[in-house]
Amino acid sequence: MGNMEIYDEVKIVPESAQKTIQGGRLKGMTDINPMWRIEKLTEVFGPCGVGWYYEIVNKWMEPGAGGEIAAFCDINLYIKENGEWSRPIPGTGGSMFVASEKNGPYTSDECYKMALTDAISVACKALGMAANIYWDKDRTKYSQTRERPTGGDPKVTDEQILKCADCGAKITVQVHDFSARKYRRPLCIDCQKKQ
Repeated sequence: MGNMEIYDEVKIVPESAQKTIQGGRLKGMTDINPMWRIEKLTEVFGPCGVGWYYEIVNKWMEPGAGGEIAAFCDINLYIKENGEWSRPIPGTGGSMFVASEKNGPYTSDECYKMALTDAISVACKALGMAANIYWDKDRTKYSQTRERPTGGDPKVTDEQILKCADCGAKITVQVHDFSARKYRRPLCIDCQKKQ
């Protein structure tokens, strides 16, 4: 297996799994439907517990500003590739247990569930999952914007930069996704016919 096969297979998030965040500190960023990650892990590696699984390593709460309390969860994600289990892929997620809202404090009875979902998302980033979203949108403490793999040209879409793993020809998102499912790597239509 090539070093980029899994990354290339999981990097594109379909429009149907994306939603623009409308308010708060993350306004304008992209929210990804968490079930898309589960579907993608299952598509690439097999059913949960057979081709991939996670273990919860730690759960805890921390006090925050203004009486808020945050819940956190550490996991290790494991994937099976060529019949062998990977080393642990760590992920830490968080969510609010007690949040200050305009009508007063709100206590969530789903904070650990949401922190777990977040932790799975973080672990999946190490595989390249949803890289097209994070590459464009991720703000770091070091920079306000990140250069796209296209050299920074905002007119170039992800569809235009996908390439066939065999011949290097540019391919569309639809061709990429079909080939990744069927052949476990991105191939142009001509190279698919040769398989």
